[in-house]
Amino acid sequence: MAPVKVYKNLIDGEWVESSSGRTFENVNPANEKELVGIFQKSNQQDVDAAVAAAKGAYKTWRLVPPPKRGEILFRAARTLAERKEELATQMTREMGKILDETRGDVQEAIDMTFYMAGEGRRLFGQTTPSELRNKFCMSVRSPIGVCSLITPWNFPMAIPSWKVMPALVCGNTVVMKPATDTPLSMYNLVRILEDSGIPRGVVNYVTGGGGEVGERLMTHPDVRVVSFTGSTEVGRRVSEACSQTFKHSCLEMGGKNVIMVLEDANLDLAVDGALWGGFGTTGQRCTAASRVVVDKKVYKAFMDKFVERARSLKVGNGLEPTVQMGPLINEGQLKTVEEYVEIGKNEGAELLTGGKRLTGGEYDGGHFYAPTIFGDCDPKMRVAQEEIFGPVVSVIPCDGLDEAIEIGNGVIYGLSSSLYTRNVNNAFKAMRDMETGIFYVNAPTIGAETHLPFGGTKQTGNGHREASTAALDFYSEWKSVYVDYSDSLQRAQIDA
Repeated sequence: MAPVKVYKNLIDGEWVESSSGRTFENVNPANEKELVGIFQKSNQQDVDAAVAAAKGAYKTWRLVPPPKRGEILFRAARTLAERKEELATQMTREMGKILDETRGDVQEAIDMTFYMAGEGRRLFGQTTPSELRNKFCMSVRSPIGVCSLITPWNFPMAIPSWKVMPALVCGNTVVMKPATDTPLSMYNLVRILEDSGIPRGVVNYVTGGGGEVGERLMTHPDVRVVSFTGSTEVGRRVSEACSQTFKHSCLEMGGKNVIMVLEDANLDLAVDGALWGGFGTTGQRCTAASRVVVDKKVYKAFMDKFVERARSLKVGNGLEPTVQMGPLINEGQLKTVEEYVEIGKNEGAELLTGGKRLTGGEYDGGHFYAPTIFGDCDPKMRVAQEEIFGPVVSVIPCDGLDEAIEIGNGVIYGLSSSLYTRNVNNAFKAMRDMETGIFYVNAPTIGAETHLPFGGTKQTGNGHREASTAALDFYSEWKSVYVDYSDSLQRAQIDA
């Protein structure tokens, strides 16, 4: 066998080993005996060096004209597109989701990079009339400084691209930390940015655990911005850490998303959506449709189709072309799913399919779990309230749209929701009344596009949004500029 590659940190334009002298292994969740790579187990000293490099590079990067910054991103986008299949294959090996999905993950990075490359020639501000004569008023965007970007394992290239591309085009410098389960995909993204002409120190990449690396990235005095995607529990710690020195923080956290199926819905389409929303990425999406609320008039017809289709899903190694659902990311996540399935049983939810780990044969050495559906759930059950982050869907019967909306809103999260109906009035009512940052009609709760804001309400986030021009508002600050060419003192709001 070929020797396993050892990957290094990128600090100030140099690929270097951690000062700790320690490393960790990245394994394939479909077969933990397969070693994907060896990465640096970094410490505070490595983070400090990376932040210092980013701080130094900021002095010149902020002065690079935004169209020139955009040209670098454009070159990166073209390289991502050229290498899409290779990058997707490597991502499936380290993360587990099927190739169709990892291709989509890379495509999202391509889309975001092209999009933000174009923003290099926009970054629009406003001009507006003054209340005084011979005076000009405008607003412009200014970069902020060093940004810490802390990303999860479920979208290991798409989510880093949501953060790094708007940060760079606005003129900031970055230190990026991937999840320890998926450092290779971010490595590939960073390498492509480097090859596309990003100056040294502008992008830095440090691998390691949340305790040593993540905590320091939240608290370092020279970091001005922290963008975090992960659990609500950790997000709360990020918020508290940033508040001490008033750092900007963007938090994208949990979800308990709902698909609502009304009596007039196209049931076959709704079943397709529930399958893709609930079991795509093995349910390991913050936008996963882990709840389905179905009108009692069509509940049995829907459930017969939904359960039958879930049972037929082929689970296995995501590199196999016939596989429809891959493994969970690691043993810890699988145990979490097992614990929640027991909770659901004890609460009285009806286990209709799944509810077991898959073992033996092709499943040996992997973290596989059967697609699981609970029926006749009470909306207050823990399996219908708490984020599980696995292939478990709770189905709740309801009486009509109003109760569906009430159930849908009855959780602490507010990321994504969906309604299946042929009635345009109901669609617009739900669109208005659902307390979520994303809403779909006749589509599942997943499938966000890069040119619209991404994020949620309540305990899903802290009010900021990823993607689209909304991301520019987070990675830049507004500066209002007044130019008085009257050659005399004019006093705003003071009567002449």
